Amino acid sequence: MQASMQALAQWLASTSLSQMIAKALWVIPLLQAIHILALAALLAAVAMIVLRILRAAGRSQTTGETVARFLPWLWAGLAVLAATGSLLIIGEPRRALTNPAFQLKMLLLACALLLTLAFQLSLRRSATFWENGSRSKAAIAVCAFILWCAIAFAGRWIAYLA
Repeated sequence: MQASMQALAQWLASTSLSQMIAKALWVIPLLQAIHILALAALLAAVAMIVLRILRAAGRSQTTGETVARFLPWLWAGLAVLAATGSLLIIGEPRRALTNPAFQLKMLLLACALLLTLAFQLSLRRSATFWENGSRSKAAIAVCAFILWCAIAFAGRWIAYLA
């Protein structure tokens, strides 16, 4: 698998878009700044939903109302992260694709997406399911937040394992 990632990285690096991104000194820092701001929006949205599930914030709203308010921020942040992340990979494919921290980040992201979709589906099936603050639901919410934070940490580690 590592050989195929290296081949993909080499091919991407030879594309005109990759070379254009790499040559413009301002593009990578701009993309990284936007990526970080989108991550902040996503983590803030996740934190607000988790705090509501834990009954530590937003008690005047139901969990469904809190999710309706903050889930669009999560998905919008994720869309911006996907766009900027893709351009960062195209601009520096060797740095990202063969990096174990990047690969871990993608694995964690797949888990977080599945968990988020399952949470959203459970709310659609039963809007009141998340209202009672059982320990298992609190544990799931905290684990979800930790998972999203782990994605951020893995993303940061990319620079140190390059």
